[in-house]
Amino acid sequence: MKRIGTVVLILLIVVFAIIGINYVRYRTHNAVSDAAFIRTDSLTTLAFKVGGRVDSMRKIEGERVKKGELIAHIDDRDFKVARDELVRMIDALRSKLEALKIKRQKTARDVEIGIKSAEDRVAALVHQIAAQRAQIGISQAKLQLAIRDLRRFQKLYHGNLVQKQKIDELTTQKTVLLATLKAQKAKIQALKSQLLAAQDNVEAAKNAKKSVAILDKEIAALTQQIAAKSKALEEMQNKIAYCNLYAPFDGRVAKKYINTGRVVKKGSPIYALVDPKDLHVEVLLSEKKLQGVKKGNKVLIHVDAYPDRDYHGKVQDILPASAATFALVPRDIASGEFTKLDQRFVVRITLDDPTPDLKVGMGANVAIRRGD
Repeated sequence: MKRIGTVVLILLIVVFAIIGINYVRYRTHNAVSDAAFIRTDSLTTLAFKVGGRVDSMRKIEGERVKKGELIAHIDDRDFKVARDELVRMIDALRSKLEALKIKRQKTARDVEIGIKSAEDRVAALVHQIAAQRAQIGISQAKLQLAIRDLRRFQKLYHGNLVQKQKIDELTTQKTVLLATLKAQKAKIQALKSQLLAAQDNVEAAKNAKKSVAILDKEIAALTQQIAAKSKALEEMQNKIAYCNLYAPFDGRVAKKYINTGRVVKKGSPIYALVDPKDLHVEVLLSEKKLQGVKKGNKVLIHVDAYPDRDYHGKVQDILPASAATFALVPRDIASGEFTKLDQRFVVRITLDDPTPDLKVGMGANVAIRRGD
């Protein structure tokens, strides 16, 4: 019995030694940690870009969604009423604008015709006045000649050298010339009065251009109103489109935040979606275990929910700052009191063979193969 007990004891010592050696070798060649979790970069919270009453929630938690699929809707009737009113206002403004453009075109044409007509009238009167002045000059010259002839023949008449008939003819000629000259001067005064009136008409026609300028300002103001209303219409169309909430990728509903009939504000969370294919493992690894852990090292993963399965992966990256660096309340060592703590760094691991039943947040333990 003593021999058997001795043999059993030796065998147990050998078995435990082998187990111990294997454990030490395993820990030496692998960085092991059970502070590992399934994570994803595609966990996305969806929200409406407008506020309103939600009248349709088409998905429940856990249900699959397709990229571009409509998953929720806000009652858009008020937005559509506002859109229709904007369309009506824009149509009315455009009709008014077209009418103003036609009026402006006609007014501008009439003004130009008026100015041209008035200027032509002024030019004609100036020409007539010049011609009348020339006629007056001729009449004055004839009158002077007639006066000299009359004086000369009167001397001859007193000397009984000419008959009285000649004196009468010259007197009549002088009278006619005086009357003609008077009529010509009266006519030139009338022409000058007409010229002043025509010049006033030119100024009035030019002043009529102000009405064209006023119409131009009205057209510019209407154009700006139409542009502003068109921008508002575009924004209203966007708001109507924003009443539809679409899935941005293929995935599953991780959380449904509200139910149908809820009035929500812009940006309020509606759904949280996750892509089951976009999974990785994050490990909080002690700084004492980082030796030999490099990008690309192979990793053996066991998920707590499925302990009998082996998952495989590779080290994607080691984040450059410890987890404690981002603590909300950092340690204060200014007083000189300091207790050195083991720091942990986040190691990101890609999954080579994820399965559909893996879920974000599951715990796991990993063995990272150390490199040389």
